[in-house]
Amino acid sequence: MMKSREWYRKTREEVITLHRKGNGYKKIAKMLNIPRETIGSIIRKFKAKGTVEMLPGRGRKKMLTLTAVRYLKRRVEKSPRVTAEELRKDLSDVGTEVSAQTIRRTLRKEGLHARTPRRTPLLSPKNKKSRLQYSKSHVDKPQKFWDSVLWTDETKLELFGPMDQRYVWRRKNKAYEEKNTLPTVKHGGGSIMLWGCFASAGTGKLQRVQGTMNSLQYQEILDDNVMQSVTNLRLGRRWTFQQDNDAKHTSKSTRAWLQIKGWNIL
Repeated sequence: MMKSREWYRKTREEVITLHRKGNGYKKIAKMLNIPRETIGSIIRKFKAKGTVEMLPGRGRKKMLTLTAVRYLKRRVEKSPRVTAEELRKDLSDVGTEVSAQTIRRTLRKEGLHARTPRRTPLLSPKNKKSRLQYSKSHVDKPQKFWDSVLWTDETKLELFGPMDQRYVWRRKNKAYEEKNTLPTVKHGGGSIMLWGCFASAGTGKLQRVQGTMNSLQYQEILDDNVMQSVTNLRLGRRWTFQQDNDAKHTSKSTRAWLQIKGWNIL
């Protein structure tokens, strides 16, 4: 390939040399055995660009107009769960025929990538408002405070979770915008319940919950695991115990038990 390109370059240089000596298109074509139209093209290009080198081509004409690209961007920004095939049909309805792969490639160039939606709790407006207020009230806490917090919670691991897999079109760092998440609710079957804790220094103890947890069992789990985790993680004397507002955590029985313990509650 390189030899062929080098040969063509030398031929074009010879055309320009003969042209500068005053030879016409017809004579040069006859001397080099090259079509007259080709001679004219080489000379016109040299006059316009000042070179006989191969210049980069313009490439294939884009199949999507700027208007179509703007439509795709608006569509996925408004409805992140729309599929590339649905977008292809939308464009087809207005006379633009492209493949779903072309649409995916175009959106990627615009910074929109298909990603698995993050799973987040299904929250009511009241829940959202409460969480926002909680965050604002703690946002200025120093790092030293957060390093002393023991975070605790229970989680249910589904052995046979939902198989449906969908993607959302989103930009980088937009994973947790509400329109890009997949709300989840708890459901039974094929699962185990675990209680666990962690701090900035690492993970604490983990315990499996037997049966349905009630306030008494919750207190027993805390009694068996919290102080040992605090010691293992070296949280010091001024540590803070964090829990959410689950009914078992805020029952009269648990509140009284925690008051006896004297722990600082977050």
